[in-house]
Amino acid sequence: QVQLLESGGGLVQAGASLRLACKAPSRIFSRAAMGWFREAPGKEREFVAQIGRSGGTTYYADFAKGRFSISRDKDKNTAYLQMNHLRPEDTAIYYCASRSTILTDNRHFSGASDYENWGQGTQVTVSS
Repeated sequence: QVQLLESGGGLVQAGASLRLACKAPSRIFSRAAMGWFREAPGKEREFVAQIGRSGGTTYYADFAKGRFSISRDKDKNTAYLQMNHLRPEDTAIYYCASRSTILTDNRHFSGASDYENWGQGTQVTVSS
């Protein structure tokens, strides 16, 4: 398993924005769909967003639609999660993950078991 590296978490007030970053080895990033998940205390890990290998297809959980945006930069081997209008209920550890895919595979991978590699997580805390 390859370790991905997240960054960008922190403590913010409700309504603020954060941008999370996830850096992966180039041999992994160039061949993978990238996903973001989150895990709040006492809750199961849940899907947040996914971006396809080419960057042309994205998927979002209902709670993320309109507030979060996932993107990827192939030159930096980094995926991003821009989070706007944060709410206290967004408080969680956020994890990025990768799944090897062929270029034309744009299926929605919403389960944690769909992904092969994970980061260590970054804490996001939103105060009211």
